[in-house]
Amino acid sequence: MPSLKDLRNRIASVKATQKITKAMQMVAAAKLRRAQEAAEAARPYAERMDKVLANLAERVSMQEGVSPLLAGTGSDKVRLLVVATAERGLCGGFNSNIARLAREHIRELLEQGKTVKILCVGRKGRDALKRDQSSRIIDLIDMRGVKKLGFEDADKIGQRVLEMFANGEFDVCTLFFSQFQSVLTQEPTALQLIPVKLPEAEEGGGDAGRRAAYEYEPEEDEILEALLPLNISTQIYRGLLENAASEQGARMTAMDNATRNAGDMIDDLTLLYNRSRQAQITKELIEIVSGAEAL
Repeated sequence: MPSLKDLRNRIASVKATQKITKAMQMVAAAKLRRAQEAAEAARPYAERMDKVLANLAERVSMQEGVSPLLAGTGSDKVRLLVVATAERGLCGGFNSNIARLAREHIRELLEQGKTVKILCVGRKGRDALKRDQSSRIIDLIDMRGVKKLGFEDADKIGQRVLEMFANGEFDVCTLFFSQFQSVLTQEPTALQLIPVKLPEAEEGGGDAGRRAAYEYEPEEDEILEALLPLNISTQIYRGLLENAASEQGARMTAMDNATRNAGDMIDDLTLLYNRSRQAQITKELIEIVSGAEAL
């Protein structure tokens, strides 16, 4: 059984840890509100862009010379996976869930005989995947220097992806991130970026959608030529914002659980300390009484 001094030291250590986890929970709660507002504000723009692209794509799909970003290269042999995770841990299963989804996707692609390349955005994703996929990781985009996430940060990643596509380094690109739903729920998501996967027509609304006539200036193919690269950066930006909100929500939940567990541990250690102290006092009293009777 540990001594009273050891128990006191351990109780003090757990209390110090509890203060840290409580402070981290409060910081995550403060950051979550801003991150959630940013993620929710980005969703309508990204969804509306999808609808505009779907309308334009329906008009030019039968024409020749359609952009490879829309029509693809005609092959799906080489796959690029952009795995976006956090730069820091202590956020529960946030990073591991994204890495698990990417790993399952990789396994399916390899079984189909595809070539897989991985571009990691965030150190935690690289750390999780390098154990068994290190040979397929082509680069790491470090986001530790980014204090406030902006569109220019996502655009740099988008331009990197577009440059690789233009050089023929892959045929299909998929983005992995975690979509924020609530503080308790973050859903790992795989979104195909290249070729653009357009939203399907809603049931019962397909005919109505086709009847809507839009006149575009300039021509549709010129607009697509400008919108398709922009859409890549837009979807990456949305994914990074969803990740930021999901990370803070997961960290808030994890630190709340850690604080509660620390409180339970303090209660158990305090009870053990009191019992040990009571036993020691009883033993000393017995020794004193025994010594007095011996006299």
